[in-house]
Amino acid sequence: MATSYSTTTILFLLLLIAFFNFNQTQAGNRNPNSVVLGLIRSSTSFPIPKLSKYSRKRLSEVSDMIEPLRPIRDGYLITLNIGTPAQVIQVYMDTGSDLTWVPCGNLSFDCLDCDDYRNNKFVGTFSPSHSSSSVRDSCDSSLCIDIHSSDNSFDPCVEAGCSLSTLLKATCSRPCPSFAYTYGEGGLVTGTLTRDNLRIHGSSPDITRDISRFSFGCVGSTYREPIGIAGFGRGVLSLPSQLGFLQKGFSHCFLPFKYANNPNISSPLSMGDVAISSNNNLQFTPLLKSPMFPNNYYIGLEAITVGNTSSAEVPLNLREFDSEGNGGMLIDSGTTYTHLPEPFYSQLLSMLQSLVTYPRATDVETQTGFDLCYGVPCPNNRFTNDPFPSITFHFLNNVSLILPQDNYFYAMSAPSNSTGVKCLLFQRMDDSNYGPAGVFGNFQQQNVKVVYDLEKERIGFQPMDCAAAAASQGLHKN
Repeated sequence: MATSYSTTTILFLLLLIAFFNFNQTQAGNRNPNSVVLGLIRSSTSFPIPKLSKYSRKRLSEVSDMIEPLRPIRDGYLITLNIGTPAQVIQVYMDTGSDLTWVPCGNLSFDCLDCDDYRNNKFVGTFSPSHSSSSVRDSCDSSLCIDIHSSDNSFDPCVEAGCSLSTLLKATCSRPCPSFAYTYGEGGLVTGTLTRDNLRIHGSSPDITRDISRFSFGCVGSTYREPIGIAGFGRGVLSLPSQLGFLQKGFSHCFLPFKYANNPNISSPLSMGDVAISSNNNLQFTPLLKSPMFPNNYYIGLEAITVGNTSSAEVPLNLREFDSEGNGGMLIDSGTTYTHLPEPFYSQLLSMLQSLVTYPRATDVETQTGFDLCYGVPCPNNRFTNDPFPSITFHFLNNVSLILPQDNYFYAMSAPSNSTGVKCLLFQRMDDSNYGPAGVFGNFQQQNVKVVYDLEKERIGFQPMDCAAAAASQGLHKN
């Protein structure tokens, strides 16, 4: 994210930097984990000033945290209890970004190009004026500097209007300036960085703890982003980073989308020791580190098998980065469908076409934008286990993940006249050499336990009935 300044401001900053270098004064250490924004991101390192009074220590020493996740049509919602008294806001869980933000203002929140979400019951808003513990973050806090992706630690306070004398003395207490945060699909949010109490659950629903001074974006206007987001990336702004879980990890088991909008069932999101212990049955693939996007989670794809047929050779950029840090496969809970690059994607389609004998439903392909749709027989107007070929993803370290069939060929609507239509829910990666070469989306992660073991820098997979796992943890409502 770039910020523009006038020539006078730039000269002032250069003089200020020269003054501090002359006096051998440093604001702090370089930060290697700068903000990462969506699929199209920029990475910048910058000096960290003296911590403000709101960021003197880690917010939490909680060893475990379990929160319910609810599926909706294109992602998974986590409930945040923010403020005093607590206001309940549901937001997307997104491993592909850092910032946690919530819609702010009852009548003032405005979302452009969000017609599909008008009157959506999940779009809740937060009111800072109704919370006695809500405060604006300070311009000199490390999180304010991070969200502005500043090359100079004094920039946010200069933008806030602090005087030179307060900058030199580190006494400026002005609030963090408003920010703009972008996402790879073109989404944009603007707001202010706010701190307030966050209530979380421990290892059981009966155990709760209030985390003071949790930092999040209070967003008043957005473009194509109607629902708030909980960032689970590796940057300092992310929710697991602020709660101290990046040294351990987290795990989730996404319910199938057939449970979307069902208020009586949710699935567990676990963080801390409980997330990474007792994982003997998982297969682990190493996390890859992108020099361009260090806050993202990357894995390496070696092959895709269709039935008993080996796939065409997977391009190297799905498991390696180029000299500029582009490539790798991003694993992202905030992207719905898996994206694969050309020509590999078209080769996968050709393999499926050669093995599937059902008639093509080209009219549905035109309506939905998916590339392979088939009409399948439905005796008594009920879908059965159709004999589609299996699809297996082969990741680095000899990890093989056989996808549940509903994770790739999915029913587009209820059957009629003893026939239904199922479509392949993969998509073509945008034709660009910038950023990840592919994305492993949340739809293909359904009914799979996914463990982010950040202590050992690896990600584990295990097929699982996530609804049954949720029931065993008391996440079903009678």
